[in-house]
Amino acid sequence: MSLVDVRREGAIWWLALARPEKRNALDAATVGALDEVLAQAHRQPCLLIVHSATPGMFAAGADIAELRERDADAAFLAINAGVFERLEAHRWPTIALIDGPALGGGCELAMACDLRIASPRAVFAQPELGLGILAGAGGNWRLPQLVGVGMARRMLYTGLRLDAEAAADAGLVDEVADDVISRGAEVAAVITRQSWRALELTKLALRAHRPATTSFDITAQALLFDSPDKYERMTRFLERKSR
Repeated sequence: MSLVDVRREGAIWWLALARPEKRNALDAATVGALDEVLAQAHRQPCLLIVHSATPGMFAAGADIAELRERDADAAFLAINAGVFERLEAHRWPTIALIDGPALGGGCELAMACDLRIASPRAVFAQPELGLGILAGAGGNWRLPQLVGVGMARRMLYTGLRLDAEAAADAGLVDEVADDVISRGAEVAAVITRQSWRALELTKLALRAHRPATTSFDITAQALLFDSPDKYERMTRFLERKSR
C-alpha cells in the first residue's frame, strides 16, 4: 500500500492516508504522494474524499522529526502549504472525513477541504506555537474563516483542543457522524448528481472571498525554522514521545 491509497468509485475518489505507524503524520513523502494524486485528479471531473486507511485516525500533524531539521530554505519550498493550496484549488468539491486526531498540519489538511465530517473520536488543535513555529499551511487564515477570529486566537495562542461536538459548534466541522465513511459516501453521492461545470464555477466564485496571507506565512515560517528555539522545542517534544 502506498502512503496515499486511492480507490475510485465512478467520479468519487477515496484518498486514504496510509501511514498508521506514525498516525498518518505528514512527512514530505506523504505530502508528495498526495500531490501526485491531485495532479491526476485535475484532469477529469471527480469529487475527492480525504480520510484515513486506519479507523480511529486522521492525521496527527506534521512529522516532527523531519520538521525539526527543516531550515528557512525548506520553509520557502512551502511543502505542506503548497499541496494544501492545490487541494483547496481542486476543480470540484472535496470532503475530509476525520475519525481521530487532526492536529497541526492534520487540522490544516482538513480545513483545505470544502466539507468536513467528524466522528465522535475526532479532536482538532493547532499546537504549532508550542513547537516554536506557526500554523503556516493555512491555519492562520482558514481557521478564522471557519470559526471566527476569537476562537482562532484561542486555538492558535493556547493550543486549545476541540472535540467533535465543540468543533461542530464552532463551525470547524459541518457535521458529526458515528460512521464517517458511510456519511461521506452519502454526501458525495448528492454532490455528484449536480452539474460538474456548475460545481466548478461555484468553487471559483467561493474562492474569490478567501484572504491571501500565504506569502506572509511562508516568510514568517522561514524565520522560525532557522531559530534555535524551534529546534530545542521540537527536541523536547520528541524526547517526551520516546519515553
